[in-house]
Amino acid sequence: MIDIRIHRQEVMLELEKFLPEWISKYLKPVETNWQPADFLPDVNSNSFYNEVEEIKELCAQMDYDLFVTLIGDTITEEALPTYESWLMGLAGVNQGEQKGWATWIRSWTAEENRHGDLLNKYLYLSGRVNMKEMEVSTQYLIRDGFDIQTGNDPYSNFVYTSFQELATNVSHRRVASLSKKTGNNLLAKICGQIAADEARHANAYSDFVKRIFELDPSQMMLAFEQMMKKKIVMPAHFMRESGGKINELFAHFSDAAQRVNVYTSHDYISILKSLITEWKIDKIDSLNDSAEKARDYVLRLPDRLERLAERITIPAEQYKFKWITIR
Repeated sequence: MIDIRIHRQEVMLELEKFLPEWISKYLKPVETNWQPADFLPDVNSNSFYNEVEEIKELCAQMDYDLFVTLIGDTITEEALPTYESWLMGLAGVNQGEQKGWATWIRSWTAEENRHGDLLNKYLYLSGRVNMKEMEVSTQYLIRDGFDIQTGNDPYSNFVYTSFQELATNVSHRRVASLSKKTGNNLLAKICGQIAADEARHANAYSDFVKRIFELDPSQMMLAFEQMMKKKIVMPAHFMRESGGKINELFAHFSDAAQRVNVYTSHDYISILKSLITEWKIDKIDSLNDSAEKARDYVLRLPDRLERLAERITIPAEQYKFKWITIR
């Protein structure tokens, strides 16, 4: 019998040959990439205080649920130490190396790290956030970690990252669109730029999966099925406030995001459909019997989820988050 773990490590080693090409295609050089300072008021500028006042005025007018979603997205982005350490633990990754998968993970993390930095500084300038409460939530999220049920299996993890990067793209893109409609052009620009990064990263992880389907189609199909059976949980699902418990807060955050139509159950289904199309699941051949059954499950899943989504009722009552400054 083939040792699946050893086989996955061999596939990861084979994929390493393509990493220079993928890094060049999907990640940007540090010296030419954008940085948070490119978007925020320059403290040395004569217009600094006027620009900050404009940020405060526009944020004060933002819909409560939309503002909560922006804060929750920021906390999620700031938990990057967890995400890097999780990826470094994948089978086939040697974090002590200065090449290969370790280079990809560090470079990806470095790009993602700017998102939380930028949003955190923007929210600080908004004057509407209880920064200590937000920081407590961030520390808790990093301390508590998460359980996305992938273990150290790269196949399952790449299904997760492909899905999750698309989900964060949707969330940031929607915040950008809604902000622009109310005249908050700076926030729209910030979230639009972050959304573009997430789309680029999603394309990378999706390419990893495509290549694995070519090398090991049956095991990759089974990993896809298992991840969808377990459901893709958001990386901030252990989110909490001061005095709270793990898993208490995320449902309220999710409700807020759905009420304002930033990220909904229908978006989850849409992302699943896009991955099925992108990976050409219906056309993959050379599958064993178990993988054929897995493919059938995955192809039927969107319709099943659509029926379930129609029954979901989102609470109309807004939860009062400690993150928001009360005036």
